Amino acid sequence: MALEGGGGGGGSSSSSSLEAALAECTEALNCFLKNQFSESLEMLQPRAKESMYHALIYATILEMQAMMTFEHDDIVHAGHTMKEAQEICQRFRRKSTVTGSFSSRLGGDSCTEEELHAEVCYAECLLHRAALTFLQDENMVNFIKGGIKVRSSYLIYRELNSFIQPNQLPSSSPCRAHLEGGVALGIGAFNLTLSLFPPRILRLLEFAGFSGDKDYGLQQLHQGATTANLRALLCTMLLLCYYTFLTFVLGIGEDNFTEAEALLSPYLARYPKSAIFLFFAGRIEEIKGNINEAIKKFEEGCSAQQAWKQFHHMCYWELMWCFAYKGMWKMAYFYADLLSKENRWSKAMYVYMKAAFLSMLPPEEPRPFGEDEVELFRQVSSFKQKIAGKSPPTEKFAIRKARRYKASEHVPLPVPALEMMYMWNGFTVLGKRQELLKGTLETLTQAEKLLQKAPASEHQVDDRCLVLLLKGLVLKHLHSSAEAEACFSAVHGSEKRIRYDHYLVPNALLELSLLYVAQGRNEEAVQLLRRAKNNYKNYSMESRTLFRIHAVLSKLKACQEENGAVGDSPS
Repeated sequence: MALEGGGGGGGSSSSSSLEAALAECTEALNCFLKNQFSESLEMLQPRAKESMYHALIYATILEMQAMMTFEHDDIVHAGHTMKEAQEICQRFRRKSTVTGSFSSRLGGDSCTEEELHAEVCYAECLLHRAALTFLQDENMVNFIKGGIKVRSSYLIYRELNSFIQPNQLPSSSPCRAHLEGGVALGIGAFNLTLSLFPPRILRLLEFAGFSGDKDYGLQQLHQGATTANLRALLCTMLLLCYYTFLTFVLGIGEDNFTEAEALLSPYLARYPKSAIFLFFAGRIEEIKGNINEAIKKFEEGCSAQQAWKQFHHMCYWELMWCFAYKGMWKMAYFYADLLSKENRWSKAMYVYMKAAFLSMLPPEEPRPFGEDEVELFRQVSSFKQKIAGKSPPTEKFAIRKARRYKASEHVPLPVPALEMMYMWNGFTVLGKRQELLKGTLETLTQAEKLLQKAPASEHQVDDRCLVLLLKGLVLKHLHSSAEAEACFSAVHGSEKRIRYDHYLVPNALLELSLLYVAQGRNEEAVQLLRRAKNNYKNYSMESRTLFRIHAVLSKLKACQEENGAVGDSPS
């Protein structure tokens, strides 16, 4: 017997069936959070062909697995299952009228609660399928298909949000909170994601009918995360990803862990051994600069379960960086090696990191497993792959940097592990610990001395500017502002002599602007940010730099508005 009634027939039986389905799916998610992954899927699978909620949650768990493995077969299987879930949801949707518009489908007194749930589940399926479409194939047709799914999903969420605002459902309905949670998830995810884009991209999206309000998106997701509903877990995970990853890597590394800790605390109390929540607990400790505590949490996350190795890979990535922050290059190499053997996300990146960590060791020190960094660097380009039709930007960066090892008389990279650490905004973590900063400064000082002794080469200016940029960051965190400013200015002053690493100049301007902001020199900071944004194009990791510039400008604009300042907007 189906757990939701057929579309169109309202009444207590369909309401109670809906309530029963939601209860069972909530219990399945409860199993998932206890690391009982197989049991969770086994609970959902028998009814995944007849119940929209069982179908959606079953497909969502498979999608999470696929996104962690990056295995083509897993992505295809998850996409197929999500398509089936969408077809199940379609059965329960209100049938279109002659006009076929969404509003006309939902309009009138005859629209049932079940039909509203079918709409929100259908929109969620579309959103998941768009994400999987972007991952699955490389051609432009699939980009367009994915874009159409995203737009359709967005329109449904927007209309549903308007529809449920006037309280057209009885507040006494036991399923109302789940419907509102579903709408909060969609509206929140769209608004938050769109608000992260730099203005020029956002203007194009707004032309296509999209809009993004960060504060409204966060408010919706918090509402969804803190009320008892089926989507509370997804809302919480989105917020944790935002606070511990997106704002950190694409922002200016601000401390957003207070909000993250408040969200995580009740889940950790209830699920102290949950691999997912131990991972986020580790990530929060990491961005707070508590590296040893972070390592402990990630190791606990690995030992908590053995069923899904994919969770281990997420922890391996963070453990790799934790040991890199500590300058423990062999331990960092160990986790990069594990990832290169077990995970499919970017083998080129993992092999590059292995080589980068080995190259940080003294020349006379034995290499683990007898590996040689020069040989590893030479292998990097052979592992190039494409995701959604493009190589990941960090992979393209690694391949470009490793290219100089192809020559028989190659010029070694000066501090490749620290350079990639900068790309992931890791110097913000280092900045929380004086002893780590001092160790890093010593490494950079030694690299500087080696470059001064090295014979002249085409990479000489680029390498010196890289070391100056990173040295400036360390000095800034050590509160040597004048010395830091001199380093960033020297990089900018060498602009015309840089041959390959053109990303260094806009990033030096960005870091100099952040130094100025810390000193209250906001007008000078805005001028530098505009120069960095407008004067440089087509350099490595450009999108990431532009996201960070956008984050600083947005913060300055918010401060200006808060203080009631009048004048030229920094955006």
